[in-house]
Amino acid sequence: MNWRSETIAGVRVAGQCSLAMRRPVALSLLLLGPLLHAQDRRATPPPPDRVRVPAGPFVMGEDARGEADERPRHTRTLPAYEIDRTEVTRENYERCVRAGRCTGPRPLDARFRDPRQPVVGVSWFQATAYCAWVGARLPTEAEWEKAARGGDGRTFPWGETYPTLRMATFGHDEHTGHPDPVGSHPGFPSPYGALDLAGNVWEWVDDPYDPYAYREPTVAPTCERALATLNDLRTRRVRGFTGSNPLPTTCERVLRGGGWNYGGAGLRSSNRVHHAPSYRLVMSGFRCAASVPDVSAAAPGS
Repeated sequence: MNWRSETIAGVRVAGQCSLAMRRPVALSLLLLGPLLHAQDRRATPPPPDRVRVPAGPFVMGEDARGEADERPRHTRTLPAYEIDRTEVTRENYERCVRAGRCTGPRPLDARFRDPRQPVVGVSWFQATAYCAWVGARLPTEAEWEKAARGGDGRTFPWGETYPTLRMATFGHDEHTGHPDPVGSHPGFPSPYGALDLAGNVWEWVDDPYDPYAYREPTVAPTCERALATLNDLRTRRVRGFTGSNPLPTTCERVLRGGGWNYGGAGLRSSNRVHHAPSYRLVMSGFRCAASVPDVSAAAPGS
């Protein structure tokens, strides 16, 4: 009987100790809850912040002031779509890395670590992966250019005035300069309200580079075989412009918009540059685009 009482007492004491031990654990979980929730939130896609570009024609390319691959100036017609208001930030790209859907950007010095800056040091493949993660895609060349210059064929997103540092981020020394936080020039948007489409960073677009795309109808080159010759191209760490480029020119990808270390003339909305899709440059980033339903084509009452 005494043994039973002691056993019961022992159980009672043990139970009291267990409850006492559980209280701080429960309190810790309660305190950690918001932190864990915040960490989980940082691993989910950010809410979209895009501008809508309506369906219709626009002027693409340039003649007198353009390079050979910008000619001729011609009219293109696109369906409606949306494009990010700003370039993808380092902070938002890190969400994709935390979620395990993106690989990290090229390691860079402190000039490029502000979470509000556009992410740089990412390849075309990494940009494509991020856009897919947020339910979007890279814009085509034509979509990018229309978003930048509108329907009137202007030279720069804000018009014909040559760029100044009030309008855009450009002309900085490549050894000491850096991109600005996105949206640093809110007074100089594109006709549809997008920011930083001139300067700050060059932006990857979806298209393979074709120097004659504007002169005659062409079929997009098939580059899978050339891409397959590179060893794990999607994760290969390529340092800027160093090393040889094993891809034919027509298998490179296009970048648009000019960058923080580029001259003002390079900020023209029709300007095109191209690099191997594996390159991870300190002056290149990206923004995403998304197709939208064509409501004008919907049947009445649908």
